[in-house]
Amino acid sequence: MTTRAGFVALIGEPNAGKSTLTNRMVGAKVSIVTHKVQTTRARIRGVAIEGEAQIVFVDTPGLFSPRRRLDRAMVAAAWSGAADADIVVLLVEAHRGVSDGVESILERLQDIGKGRRVALAINKIDRVKSDVLLGLSQELNARFAFEETFMISAEKGFGCDDLKKWLAAELPDGPWLYPEDQIADLPMRMIAAEMTREKLTLRLHQELPYQLTVETENWDERKDGTARIDQVIYVARDGHKGIVLGHKGESIKAISKAAREELEEFLGRRVHLFLQVKVREKWLEEAARYSEMGLNFRDGNT
Repeated sequence: MTTRAGFVALIGEPNAGKSTLTNRMVGAKVSIVTHKVQTTRARIRGVAIEGEAQIVFVDTPGLFSPRRRLDRAMVAAAWSGAADADIVVLLVEAHRGVSDGVESILERLQDIGKGRRVALAINKIDRVKSDVLLGLSQELNARFAFEETFMISAEKGFGCDDLKKWLAAELPDGPWLYPEDQIADLPMRMIAAEMTREKLTLRLHQELPYQLTVETENWDERKDGTARIDQVIYVARDGHKGIVLGHKGESIKAISKAAREELEEFLGRRVHLFLQVKVREKWLEEAARYSEMGLNFRDGNT
């Protein structure tokens, strides 16, 4: 019996649906999904099985024009994920078409795409008519030699099985890279931190989610089978701390409850989650914070 295994990097603009597609393919939530852009910061690896093939999906940060050190480190992580993959899948939102961001990605693909296998997935197809989809597919394929084009809805599942089967058939022969029951290549401490950051992002507004980070400071397995998890939310300003806490602590209580419930569902057991909010004005310039996020601090240099 011949097995296959390899890495598939999902690239695209922020909010193109990469995290949603990763979770859909894996069959479980391994990457945070919000309506806000640029919520995926590090390369998240989700592991899926299709027949005799093990597909390791690399959900990369959205590709955009970076302004800050964190932005630059995120974009570098995305392109690094694409360069290291066996197959690259470019996600393009059907209703947005060939935006300036997609244009710049196509230009960069011309460089890294030489000798690299790249497929196109036009996502959110339920938002446009079929003639628009056909025109967009023709335009994109005229600009880059994609191996295959897939019309999908990552949210609703349309076309995702066809994409998964094609990827499974195209990966190189070889032994599986992870145990059969492993669905993510991330330490549980980081997955837990990402779950809390998702709840913060969903509850808070405007720029604040981009000015904070979450770290799992302590994870204590208890004799009764429960886990005590201590996390720190780092914010850049005193005023941000008050927003995270909310009036009489209402916000932090709601965030903690939502994160704890999702963690319990993910782990299949009771969790005691304790959150602290700390002000670190320069956390965006601290190498240790980037390491916790799975990013390379040096990649943020101009």
